[in-house]
Amino acid sequence: MNLPNKLTILRMIMIPFFMYFFLSDMEYGRIIGAVIFVIASFTDTLDGYIARKYNLITVFGKFMDPLADKLLVSAALICLVETGHISSGVAIIIIAREFAVTGLRVLAASDGIVIAASWWGKIKTVTQMVAIVSMLFDNYPFSLVGFPFSDIAMYLAVAFTIISGIDYFRLNKEVFSQLS
Repeated sequence: MNLPNKLTILRMIMIPFFMYFFLSDMEYGRIIGAVIFVIASFTDTLDGYIARKYNLITVFGKFMDPLADKLLVSAALICLVETGHISSGVAIIIIAREFAVTGLRVLAASDGIVIAASWWGKIKTVTQMVAIVSMLFDNYPFSLVGFPFSDIAMYLAVAFTIISGIDYFRLNKEVFSQLS
């Protein structure tokens, strides 16, 4: 069990703590939850960097790292729906895209094809994280001046989610030709 894999496991362990604090009625619970989410998100960047730099890439990491990311983002979206920050439609679009692209990758992998992350996928990830973090912190500091940064960021995240999903399927349509 190497350090990147331990960081992935830590990220998964942090999810229920993030949800507990963010959804609790305790004073500063939402802030504590938001900070836990930010730390958990940072472990994703850190574990990937360490794994690539020190050639610590494992089968466990290839499977669990993306799963941990999807669980973290899904948990945050569900919390944001529960608190009324976003509509369930936004959460469904983002979560459905993640399931669809994961399914495409599994299908491709069964034929020995590896689908790497695209630039659209990377942009999607960054915009989702910015939007989620902004909403978790209640649009701070923009809420002080009445600017709807979080809403705009979430609309961009949804747009890039759709664009990147379409792009993955467009570029990898040959995977489906092998189904018949």
